[in-house]
Amino acid sequence: MDIDFPLILVIAVFVTGLISLADKLFFANRRVLVSEGLVSQGASQDDIASAEREPWLIENSKGFFPVLALVLVLRSFLVEPFQIPSGSMEPTLIKGDFILVNKFSYGFRLPVLGTKVIEMSDPQRGDVMVFIPPHDPRYFIKRVVGLPGDHIQYRNKRLTINGKLVDEKLIGRYPSNAPKVSVYQEHNYPIQQYNGIPSRGDGEWVVPQGHYFMMGDNRDNSGDSRFWGFVPDKNIVGKAFAVWMHWESWTGLPSFSRNKTIN
Repeated sequence: MDIDFPLILVIAVFVTGLISLADKLFFANRRVLVSEGLVSQGASQDDIASAEREPWLIENSKGFFPVLALVLVLRSFLVEPFQIPSGSMEPTLIKGDFILVNKFSYGFRLPVLGTKVIEMSDPQRGDVMVFIPPHDPRYFIKRVVGLPGDHIQYRNKRLTINGKLVDEKLIGRYPSNAPKVSVYQEHNYPIQQYNGIPSRGDGEWVVPQGHYFMMGDNRDNSGDSRFWGFVPDKNIVGKAFAVWMHWESWTGLPSFSRNKTIN
């Protein structure tokens, strides 16, 4: 079962904030009254200090609340980190890359609900975008290929947009001694295809208004809009803009050799 971290974070902020507020309005004053009563009765310093001491739950809630609230604001409206779980975006992103996602590029959205409250720019063709697909509650990352109203065709490993065949420039075939993979330049980004494997997900689509057609750069090894349809605007999470770390296995050490901006 996947953990809904955004929902857990919102609940944690609400609970710790509510406890902190209740202490400020009620419990703190009660502790002061109890302490003053003990002083007037000539109680020992230990008893007075015990009466003034904040309970464990209140103390920890007041300590965690500002930290959790700051994290909520940062990851909801500014920047959120994600880890690449598969090879569907090779060669641009590989499994184990940790990326940063700009949460306000496409507008400010309410946490958990995803409702856009402030309009910004719209996704552009070629953007690498994090989103929730229509068939799965988990986050996906793919490249924006089709915009609202576009006519998309994919046949025999060639992409056509609005009747125009997208140019491809061969970058190289790897490994050189027995090439299994071909890498091409498409627009300003690379795509990858496996040699000797038939084309997958061929078809034609017209992108509805308010939706986007997404594809992985690893065209022969990507589950994307060719198979499960369009991504509605309300499911957009943000625009990926940088790789800040690579850590493929928890048994190894992280690497920063792949740090780069994402095109």
